[in-house]
Amino acid sequence: MADNNEGITPEISVVIPVFNEEAVLPALFERLYAAMDQIGRSYECVFIDDGSTDRSVALLREQFERRPNSTRVIFFNGNFGQHSAIMAGFKHCHGQIIVTLDADLQNPPEEIANLLAKVEEGHDYVGTIRKKRQDIFWRRIASQLMNKVRHRITKIQMTDQGCMLRAYRRPIIDAINSTSEINTYIPALAYMYAASPVEIEVEHAEREAGESKYSLYKLIRLNFDLVTAFSLVPLQIFSLAGIVLSLGSGMLVMYILLRRLFIGPEVEGVFTLFAITFFLIGILLFGIGLLGEYVGRIYQQVRERPRYLVKGVLEEQPVAEKTEEQART
Repeated sequence: MADNNEGITPEISVVIPVFNEEAVLPALFERLYAAMDQIGRSYECVFIDDGSTDRSVALLREQFERRPNSTRVIFFNGNFGQHSAIMAGFKHCHGQIIVTLDADLQNPPEEIANLLAKVEEGHDYVGTIRKKRQDIFWRRIASQLMNKVRHRITKIQMTDQGCMLRAYRRPIIDAINSTSEINTYIPALAYMYAASPVEIEVEHAEREAGESKYSLYKLIRLNFDLVTAFSLVPLQIFSLAGIVLSLGSGMLVMYILLRRLFIGPEVEGVFTLFAITFFLIGILLFGIGLLGEYVGRIYQQVRERPRYLVKGVLEEQPVAEKTEEQART
């Protein structure tokens, strides 16, 4: 099918991270471009290959050759993670409205029109909530628990932080691009920067093909990054717990000392003391680990290493450059 964006700065950019998605990419291309063509506005689809080791790279090249005026492909020289891929897409996209989408088709591309309608109502950020979520049981439970913990600690209002399908106006993307944090949590930053955020429900389907790249450990790791990036509450809670436990331990020591003075040496209760000691040591080790989370973030930040390295970019040459090249030849 011919492109309808030739020579036009796109109104809409769809940013899609890709990592080993060869099984689902053909279906994604078919549905995504059909949905965007139906909207009837100029657009570009920005794919970021996050170091795929399957045929994803070849499929992305083929799609660029089919639709060069509405396709841009960024290739990383390694695997830098989904958030880094999205940040690269934000940096390279040209649209005034930016939509993020997963490649696995769990969020239908046909829902993009609903997000754009909300943006047109005046909202600068549109989050989404998955209807009838199709993930396995433990992922749903884990997400619900993490949502509750995150909300209580950070006060950031996100009903469904795991849904990739979101829409942003250009000023929000510019603000996110200007942040220099190594671990950039995009949805939370968008909520902070947005003047008129909103959430809508969208359809959710089973994964079209392949398997999820997010294990339980990665989900927990992601939420640790979120909490430590936006709040000091965990450290404050631990400090408060330390004060309470210190006072309790002091009172226990005084009680044992008085019993020794008035009753004499006792061997009863020694295992209780061991249990209390081990409990306090466990609390101490947890606190050291929590403190290490914050110190680790500082360590990552002061190194000032790049979020990602780009190996190459496939994009249509601007009209002005084409004209100059033709004049030279």
